[in-house]
Amino acid sequence: MATAKKAPAKKAAPAKKVTAVKTAAPAKKAAAPVPAKKRAVNAAFMKPLTPSAALAAVVGATPLPRTEVVSKLWVYIKKHKLQDATNKRNINSDDKLKAVFGKAQVTMFEMAGLIGKHLS
Repeated sequence: MATAKKAPAKKAAPAKKVTAVKTAAPAKKAAAPVPAKKRAVNAAFMKPLTPSAALAAVVGATPLPRTEVVSKLWVYIKKHKLQDATNKRNINSDDKLKAVFGKAQVTMFEMAGLIGKHLS
């Protein structure tokens, strides 16, 4: 009696699930674009403040908003090349700025706080 080898039975592939085909949703009407709101100006920044005598030597004696004082200070710093060459965030004080800042070198982040003491 000869024994014949039977080939292993192949497993049946699992049945695929049938999914419903979705149809495209009807196109919605395009909403009108909402215009961007303009930012309201903060009145505290635009209020003219009188600089002290030491600060007036740099930016002038007329009352200016805080933002303009900072801008004029940067113009003065750039004009007199007072920005540190190696670290541009530092400002080297000359005689006029030393009277405002109270030290020989300040960072640009300290500058705003030190200026506030000279505005009223």
